[in-house]
Amino acid sequence: MSLFDKIKEGLAKTKKNISVQLSSLFASFTGANEEFFEELEETLILADLGVETVEKVVTKLREVTKREGYIKGGDIERALEDILSELIDICGVGLKLETRPSVILMIGVNGVGKTTTIGKLALKYKNEGKKVLLCAGDTFRAAAAEQLTVWAERSGADIVRHEEGSDPASVIFDGIAAAKARGADIIICDTAGRLHNKSNLMNELNKISRVIDRELPGADKETLLVIDATTGQNGLIQAREFKGTAGITGLVLTKLDGTAKGGIVFAIADRLQIPVKLIGVGEKPEDLIGFDARTFVEALLK
Repeated sequence: MSLFDKIKEGLAKTKKNISVQLSSLFASFTGANEEFFEELEETLILADLGVETVEKVVTKLREVTKREGYIKGGDIERALEDILSELIDICGVGLKLETRPSVILMIGVNGVGKTTTIGKLALKYKNEGKKVLLCAGDTFRAAAAEQLTVWAERSGADIVRHEEGSDPASVIFDGIAAAKARGADIIICDTAGRLHNKSNLMNELNKISRVIDRELPGADKETLLVIDATTGQNGLIQAREFKGTAGITGLVLTKLDGTAKGGIVFAIADRLQIPVKLIGVGEKPEDLIGFDARTFVEALLK
């Protein structure tokens, strides 16, 4: 299955929510009129692009339509594809993991799919011939280390873990030491999704980042915020809270196959200017795929 078909299949629920309405709109388009743009706004908002993002998109589309004198639905459809692609095509797409070792720090609230995403990434890199080491830095959630250990066994990755309730930063410290000793290519670190208050969680993440920067100066480090796409606009709120303190380099949007509101991709990328780097469009390891703006938009609209 091609990348386009995989994304298209994964976005089936969102497509059902948006593509039929858009197809009808484009088919009936004979020139710019306010009724058309109002219906377009409503359709995009229902797909969870967010009111502010939709207003930006429709304003640009109005300008292009007027400037080019579009009277055919195909022309305005292509213009919408261009605008949406540009909106989410933020510099930095793709994981930069060129040093040995490189580090992926996974953050996000509980339940968004951090551990599963780590497991899928570990399997991907092992299949590429990389030596992977996992750090069980979520020492506060019961069974978190056990779940990560299962993924380590499945993927053939090494793992460093401590007892439940241990200092997460010490787990990362020991993991880095083990990675250096064993010649690991990539270190993937799990982190807690929740401590007893938000400031404690952010302080812990900062502490972990300082350990990584001190022990691996100059190493490539990706700090990926994992968001459950089914939570819609709540995902935007989560991203905003983490952005200010965690030094996020990219987003991972999971469970896109389980939501009719995949438009949250546009809202988060537009409002926070953080690149989407990976998307999850299914249960299988190969369903965690690198993000490409144009392919995503075409799979959603066509």
